[in-house]
Order: sequence, then C-alpha cells, then structure tokens
Amino acid sequence: MTITGMLEQEIEIPEGVSVQINGPQVIVKGPNGQLSRRLSHPRVKIKKTDSKVLVYCEFPRVKEKALVGTYAAHIRNMVYGAKNDFEYHMKIVYSHFPMKVNVRGSMFVIENFMGERSPRRANIIEGVKVAVKGSDVTVTGADVEAAGQTAANIEKATRIKGYDPRVFQDGIYIVVKGRRTAA
Repeated sequence: MTITGMLEQEIEIPEGVSVQINGPQVIVKGPNGQLSRRLSHPRVKIKKTDSKVLVYCEFPRVKEKALVGTYAAHIRNMVYGAKNDFEYHMKIVYSHFPMKVNVRGSMFVIENFMGERSPRRANIIEGVKVAVKGSDVTVTGADVEAAGQTAANIEKATRIKGYDPRVFQDGIYIVVKGRRTAA
C-alpha cells in the first residue's frame, strides 16, 4: 500500500501471451488457448499497460483489499494457463477388488469399484485432458478451475459409504497438484 491510499498488484505478461480488457471481461490468449473471465466490482479497477496488468483500488476497505488479491490471482492463473498447463496427478488404489478405469468421451468411467456391477462415472469438463497409465491418472488443462474440478469429480466418484475408510482405502486420490512447464 502506498502513502496515497492506493492498493495495487502487478501481473507480468510473458512473451507470447496477450491480455485484452473489455470492461469487466478479461481475455487472455496464448499458445495453449484462450481463457476469459468476468471480474467486476465498482471500486476495483483493472488496467493493462505494455507488459503488465494492474489491479488496483483507491482507499480500499477490507473486502476490497481481498478482492484486489483475488482478481490478481485469477489473472495470474489465466496468464499461466494460456502458456502452460495445470496438472493434477492421481493414484488408483485398491486392495479388495481390482478396478478398471478408462476415458469415454467426456466421461471418466470406473468399473468394478468395490465389486459393484454398475460402473461409476465422473464428468470431464470441456478443455481438460485425462490420461490413464497403469495406476496413475493425469489431469491437465489450461484452466486451473476446470482441471481441479475434473480431478475432484474423479475423486468424489470413488467415495466409499458404509465401509470403514481405515480398512477399505480403495479409490482414486489426488497425490500432486500444480503447474506444469511447457515441454
């Protein structure tokens, strides 16, 4: 915070990424695709300079201070996602019944989970790629929220009810989440 009573955060725009601000709409384009998001508040302003995006508020109150940080984090994630992927690593764990998993279109299908006859399904959000290799599942996508929600959908699809979770630890669990650098 400066002496004038203005709170601001800067986001660097890397080479190969362009940011466009149309009123409350922030559009980020890069080699990995295009992401857009509507960020609007009457007192929090977003401005683009040559190689930076400024998120600022004059004489902010507590909620506006939080919003400046939140908006800056959203834009930072969009800029990163336009250039690189967000990646979630998941592990398939079973000790009682061997489960079979595969990707069918926009669904992640889990068969023979806990010996069940009907398969369990998890929704894969548009723009997210899911790869299965042995007992490892990798979820990648440019949008951090879409990739995270897809990983959560897969994890939730294998939630166990009616069994002791200390004994029946079968399921698919998020092991590592984070950013992946471009190859």
